[in-house]
Amino acid sequence: MLRRLANRRCNNRLMRVAPWIALLAIAPAAWGLDFRSAAEPAVLYEAPSAKSTKLLVIARQTPVELIVSNPDGWSKVRDAKGALAWIETRMLSPRRTLLVKADKAQIFTRPDDKAELAFEAEKDVALDWVESGPSGWVRVKHRDGQGGFVRVTQVWGL
Repeated sequence: MLRRLANRRCNNRLMRVAPWIALLAIAPAAWGLDFRSAAEPAVLYEAPSAKSTKLLVIARQTPVELIVSNPDGWSKVRDAKGALAWIETRMLSPRRTLLVKADKAQIFTRPDDKAELAFEAEKDVALDWVESGPSGWVRVKHRDGQGGFVRVTQVWGL
């Protein structure tokens, strides 16, 4: 009898905790950020309409965080400065690019601060994302072909 009562209490607790466990299990997927880049120079608008106020023109390969995409052909995006705007979905490419946010990012031949310096990239330069590296690093490639590893703290778009 005692065992049955203990099992019932345990099941009741589990039923109360189960939704939270499920939420935690799917949370990483929900928190996964979706980044795209501009396929070509594109206008960012205040609202999802070409008749709305034009806010800014972004360069080709500029990364943006996709917030929401609606069926009318418009997507709400966030730029590297945190500003929200609308862009025509057709202007977005699935190509992943990163934007240098440090004054000068150092790109190394290996994911190690003591490795040989491959090149440096100035602030606001777009780099192609190649792959995630070891913790704290990402492998990138410059449009001129140079590549290497950069600290994730020096770029935006991950």
